[in-house]
Amino acid sequence: MDSFTGIRFKKETAKRFQQFSKAHFKSHTEAMATMLDFFHYNEISPREKLGPTGRTIEANLKKRINAVIAIMRDMEKTQTKPTVAMIESLFQTEEPKKKPLILEKKFVEEKKEVRFREKRNQKNEL
Repeated sequence: MDSFTGIRFKKETAKRFQQFSKAHFKSHTEAMATMLDFFHYNEISPREKLGPTGRTIEANLKKRINAVIAIMRDMEKTQTKPTVAMIESLFQTEEPKKKPLILEKKFVEEKKEVRFREKRNQKNEL
């Protein structure tokens, strides 16, 4: 059987460690050994910051993705749509207007309208 050694901790820290240990490990010894191995293997200090958290990384990615989307929309408005419209206009062909064949002249009866009339007053005087 292994021998145990007592280490003095403040009550609050000991309680936090016990809760953490019960949640993730079978024994307090296994929890402490795993934590020490982690820091030793990764060559980091427990006082170092490991960098941005998952939330901050996610927020940064969302900002960058939104920026890329904005750039793509701007490109679509200023470059793609006008270019497509120009290319479509080049490939659209209008059918030539069909003109009727001139076989005979059509005479149109013109009604001669009187352009000027004498003004007559009610007494029929000039």
